[in-house]
Amino acid sequence: MRGATLAVGLLLAGGLAAAPAPVEEIRHGFLRGYLSVEQLPNAAALLPPAPAYDSAQASFDRTNAAELLALQGGPRWQQATVDAQLHFPEALESFRCALGVELSEASTPYLYQLTRRAMTDAGLATYSAKRRYDRDRPFEENGAPICTPDQREQLESDGSYPSGHTAIGWAWGLIYSELVPQRRDELLARGYQFGESRAVCNVHWASDIAAGRLIGSAAVAALHSSDQFMADLVEAKRELASAPIARDCTE
Repeated sequence: MRGATLAVGLLLAGGLAAAPAPVEEIRHGFLRGYLSVEQLPNAAALLPPAPAYDSAQASFDRTNAAELLALQGGPRWQQATVDAQLHFPEALESFRCALGVELSEASTPYLYQLTRRAMTDAGLATYSAKRRYDRDRPFEENGAPICTPDQREQLESDGSYPSGHTAIGWAWGLIYSELVPQRRDELLARGYQFGESRAVCNVHWASDIAAGRLIGSAAVAALHSSDQFMADLVEAKRELASAPIARDCTE
């Protein structure tokens, strides 16, 4: 926790930088995370195997997926489409109202960068299991539409178990609820629904989503061992205290 202690001391002295130091992209749109490969949770070790096709869990997954097809085109489908967006700044929209503030690289630069870096860590943490099990996705079985048809080919080449989007959304919900504890319930509910959106979008099974939440929790636990993450968390909390109130949000 040395970084967090240093950050608190500098904050009291009024000496913290207005914005974090730039961090390089590991690929287009994705910043380097806080954790090394060795520090990432090992999803393949943490999770049970993906459900076998003829298992009770897989049968439930297929029934659940079929029922959710009725939501296509409606308001929940539209929200799921918003939640599918992981490019920035658009990705901030999913949690804006739950946080109750407007987020941007200009007004909340530490939180903006922290959100992007934590996304990388939570997403990468799922890949040891994704590669091991290489599970097919619901749309590959049922042939129904998905929220992001432009991503269909990419999703077909990316294992379904566990859900990386869910791990990311649940990690964000946990981190944001730590930053704004007075809105904890709203933020955790939003993080939960962010994962459910993947089933609404017909791109993940229910068991993929449950497994994604476990890996998201493991990623956040690992992040708390990072001095830089803890220091940035202090700065993000400072930013939120003066961030503009979110517009057009209903309680």
